[in-house]
Amino acid sequence: MTTAQAYRRKVRPLLDRLPHLRQVIVVGEDAPDGTVSLERGLQAASPDFHVEGTGPEDVALLHFTSGTTGLPKGAVHVHEAVVAHHRATAAAVLDLREGDVFWCTADPGWVTGTSYGIVAPLALGVTTVSDAGDFDPRRWYRILQEERVTVWYTAPTALRMLMRHGSALAREYDLSSLRHVASVGEPLNPEVVVWGEEAFGRPVHDNWWQTETGAIMISNYRAMPVRPGSMGRPVPGIEAAVLARGDDGRARVTDGHVQVLEEPGQVGELALRIPWPSMFRGYLHDEERYGRCFADGWYLSGDLARVDAGGYFWFVGRGDDVIKSAGHLIGPFEVESALMEHPLVVEAGVIGVPDPVAGELVKAFVTLAPGAEPSEEVRLDILAFGRRRLGSVAPRDIAFDQHLPHTRSGKVLRRLLRARELGLPEGDLSTLEPAT
Repeated sequence: MTTAQAYRRKVRPLLDRLPHLRQVIVVGEDAPDGTVSLERGLQAASPDFHVEGTGPEDVALLHFTSGTTGLPKGAVHVHEAVVAHHRATAAAVLDLREGDVFWCTADPGWVTGTSYGIVAPLALGVTTVSDAGDFDPRRWYRILQEERVTVWYTAPTALRMLMRHGSALAREYDLSSLRHVASVGEPLNPEVVVWGEEAFGRPVHDNWWQTETGAIMISNYRAMPVRPGSMGRPVPGIEAAVLARGDDGRARVTDGHVQVLEEPGQVGELALRIPWPSMFRGYLHDEERYGRCFADGWYLSGDLARVDAGGYFWFVGRGDDVIKSAGHLIGPFEVESALMEHPLVVEAGVIGVPDPVAGELVKAFVTLAPGAEPSEEVRLDILAFGRRRLGSVAPRDIAFDQHLPHTRSGKVLRRLLRARELGLPEGDLSTLEPAT
């Protein structure tokens, strides 16, 4: 199911490679030859139909990962996932209730857009807002104001872009209907949480989950005090832990067993005790990779994290995204968040570049606030700020980039920054957000 424009651009050139494709349904425009118009098809449909019976383990959805560190992977999900989407997360975490107006800004083609933009609000009977237009701060604020949105679920990138335009712009609009603001897609920088208080009168609540988990697993609930920068605590029914890691940053498995790190503050691989209803049931055509995701009764997320004494989880970085420099494992998110504390920096992307002595050195690509001009003076000031704030793990180099590459789900595409910096092949770009 697609649009006429997307069909001509993306589907029709591939038809000779899709022998099992029986039908293409086109929405919103005249259907090209060989496709079916959704509107005309509905008008001609019989009012009598049979609803196919499905079981909890029947395949329902195939979601592809965003491909931030490699090729997108197809994660298989089943009908039982709706148990997690419904009360366990949409009601308990997003605080959705009868009478709400809910806006999930995620693209419906991504796991968030499907799970929480479509399935969860439908299951709860909640009114939803859908917007197909490109990002525009004033239009977004108008939507929040005119539709009287009560619960807003959006991405850190969008919030950082709104922050770039200042809290004064937000205060030009009546956002008093907003009861809860939550963020999804990638870790939420502490500065954005604090800015939410200034702009909306309430903090932004971060949460953590993956395409593979199928639903929110760790969250800052509306009723919880928010610790800016933290992912929050596990949702009811989910057991999360941090596992001791090996030299490669991944959980260390010895004779089939893993070690849970009990002391607060230790960094290891974030893991979830299996199973849960929305857990993915496989990677499409890749059983071996799927098997590597589990050990000793745990799902190994590939993310590095730590837990504080209060039971809050803190994101450190993707295991395959962490920078190894002079014996240190440096999480890009920690560096990016620190740089965003500089008054001229609104977004940052951090990578490791090869160094014959240290192994890798930290390099940051930063987006400056409106009105700020790139200069050597500004670059040196940000470098000095980073060293004061981070010490030995601070960036050794700063580059300016007003258009950092993002996936369509809002994540900074660090592997693309790395490929461009090192002159390497850019790889699969199917998930890259088009430049605007």
